[in-house]
Amino acid sequence: MSTADLTHRSQPVLGADAFARLRDLRHAQPEAVGAALSARTRRPLVRGDGRLFIVAADHPARGALSVRNDPAAMADRYELLERLALALSRPGVDGVLGTPDIIEDLALLGALDDKIAVGSMNRGGLRGAAFEMDDRFTGYDVPAMVRDGVDAAKLLLRVNLEDTATARTLEETARAVGAAAEARLPIMLEPFMSRWQDGRIVNDLTTDAVVTSVAIAAGLGTSSAYTWLKLPVVDDMERVMAATTLPTLLLGGDADTAPDETYAAWGSALRLPGVHGLVVGRTLLYPPDGDVAQAVDIAAALVHGR
Repeated sequence: MSTADLTHRSQPVLGADAFARLRDLRHAQPEAVGAALSARTRRPLVRGDGRLFIVAADHPARGALSVRNDPAAMADRYELLERLALALSRPGVDGVLGTPDIIEDLALLGALDDKIAVGSMNRGGLRGAAFEMDDRFTGYDVPAMVRDGVDAAKLLLRVNLEDTATARTLEETARAVGAAAEARLPIMLEPFMSRWQDGRIVNDLTTDAVVTSVAIAAGLGTSSAYTWLKLPVVDDMERVMAATTLPTLLLGGDADTAPDETYAAWGSALRLPGVHGLVVGRTLLYPPDGDVAQAVDIAAALVHGR
């Protein structure tokens, strides 16, 4: 869907010269990135009703650009930034999750004031690569997030019991959790039990597998004081949430699922003890009807009860 299609349904929030200025700053004033991050108005991670609604945009850095039947839906960076800025402008959206390039673009565009910035740490296990399970930390690290005033960290943890690359990922994840706790930086772990199937990685979304992934993730690092979980919505979420005392956010799920079905699943899971909000990406940024504002508003109402 083109930017023209998007703006037909939702008024763009970035001015006509916003991207020209962004390119100029990137080209001639790289120091403007740090200045924009330092100048942005920050907020506590938890405030008000204690709920969080975060829009995710760390997919491109793993080579995951597809949405439904469009293999390059997220390839246009300008359209993605417009959609993100629109989402962040809606009431009830607390922040954004992204790799440094996304976070820095949004800071330069002035879209991060009074918003949570969550830094994505590991995108090295590129989608479809032979080394996909060796998901090295190629994005943010803890010192960089502290330097830039990023409010929380996020990492993906896929555990494949038949792939030795998992051992490295577990070790590096444990180090990251310990470093985040030392820096008092909240860190969101997104764990899956995964396997190779027909040359690609498949996540096991059975209840038992998710419960196992929760147990593994919660025990990583020298302290769990600042650890959060980011979990998929699966069958019997009551049993999943009984597996942990850690604060939990829900993943958005598959963009192919019918919106009404998705919203119903989110609404049910959001009522469980220990669930504190949603982290959603392509499902809301690229909805089937193109109306980003409406999709975001529905999700915000589910999270914040509006």
